[in-house]
Amino acid sequence: MKNILIDCDPGHDDALAIMVAFANPEKFNILGITTVGGNQTLAKVTKNAQNILRFLKADLPLAAGQAGPLVKPLKTAPEAHGESGMDGPYFDGEDYPLCEQNGVGFLYQKIIEAEGKVTLVAIGPLTNIALLIKNYPQVMPAIEKIALMGGGISHGNQTPLAEFNIFVDPDAAEIVFQSGLPIVMAGLDVTEQAEITLTEINRLKNRGKVSNLAFELLSFYNQSGRQFGFIHSPIHDLCTIAYLMAPDIFKGEYADIHVITDNSPARGLTYGDFRRMAPEPKHTLVLKEVDRAAFVKLLMDALAKLDKQVTR
Repeated sequence: MKNILIDCDPGHDDALAIMVAFANPEKFNILGITTVGGNQTLAKVTKNAQNILRFLKADLPLAAGQAGPLVKPLKTAPEAHGESGMDGPYFDGEDYPLCEQNGVGFLYQKIIEAEGKVTLVAIGPLTNIALLIKNYPQVMPAIEKIALMGGGISHGNQTPLAEFNIFVDPDAAEIVFQSGLPIVMAGLDVTEQAEITLTEINRLKNRGKVSNLAFELLSFYNQSGRQFGFIHSPIHDLCTIAYLMAPDIFKGEYADIHVITDNSPARGLTYGDFRRMAPEPKHTLVLKEVDRAAFVKLLMDALAKLDKQVTR
């Protein structure tokens, strides 16, 4: 079983990543969840995380982290995820409890208290993770790896060169990629292969309480994605959890990854040195291929498990 901390900005695909991790307690000991300004403002993404955790009847500590990037103002993505950051479903009921501690300090505390090493699952901008590394370097030996969704070697989506999570805070991303920690990078090269079709989405309708929530999330997400040229729906953030569960369904290659942080049109670009004799160590496994059918089955199986747990 892996100790994990999930740092996120829910986000439809963030929500599904949380669900799949929560559905597999034999695989993951979830030490807590932190939020970061990204898909929407910190207040909105934190509310979304609270809604998901309350819906799942979870008992996991949740802490809000940094509201914006290290240097630039926050750039959100309402065009992709709606004004709430997770449009589609309707949530009611009481708020899920929120820790008073800031997310960065919370990450530090959970890592030093953990029995065994901790894997960080970073599925939003990397602001919280960069500040953890810079402010608490003593935790580095206790971090097993960072599994992150961000970047792209062949192309971007926020700009022609930059993927959204990295574009929001490239300065933080450069700190993380150059930290020397082992990293698994699920960038657009692989996440855009991790698609769920509309037919597969429709199979979730009324299958169970949690599957129906996933149906509502993915129905909005599918329609939103069409404005960007997608027929099917890439579930980007879920690739991190899927890799940790079933690394054999992915293929990748190690590289030394850097991020462009200047104000040029290349700001936020992730580029890798894949050469055999690269001068710097290759700490990052860049995922390049995924078995789509196995990926979708992993999601469907997790939702079916949760349907049995969450019945009212």
